[in-house]
Amino acid sequence: MKHIKFYPAFIGLFTLITLSFTAFGFSNKFGLDGYEIYLNNKLILKQYVNQPVNLRVLQLSKANEADELHIKYNHCQTKGPGTGRSLTLQDEKGNTLKKWDFSDASDFAMTVPVKELLQLEKKNNNHELSLHYTSKERPNGEMLAMLR
Repeated sequence: MKHIKFYPAFIGLFTLITLSFTAFGFSNKFGLDGYEIYLNNKLILKQYVNQPVNLRVLQLSKANEADELHIKYNHCQTKGPGTGRSLTLQDEKGNTLKKWDFSDASDFAMTVPVKELLQLEKKNNNHELSLHYTSKERPNGEMLAMLR
């Protein structure tokens, strides 16, 4: 009868490989809310809610007034768009300058005219403005981006 010998180094290596696949085999984006912001049809920002806020800046200085922002917010629980969705533009004190409400549709995209954002930026040029998302699934809201 032939005996198979397992060497301790082989067993250790196999254990390390198994643990590595277990630890790193899952995406860190699984089960997280995420969103994408498009200027017309060009993706300009993609973010998951657990990522740092410092990258969430929208540069609209080169945008035309005829352009549109399309925001697609994906909820992890529903794996789709939320219900009772709205976007608000707020100043640094949390005052709402403008609110856009969106219907409960199967379409992810929420469209905001850049013209309105540019007018509000110009009108409030000495304030820091930020774009926020709220829905029934996320009643406390989520800051999507700072406007620059």
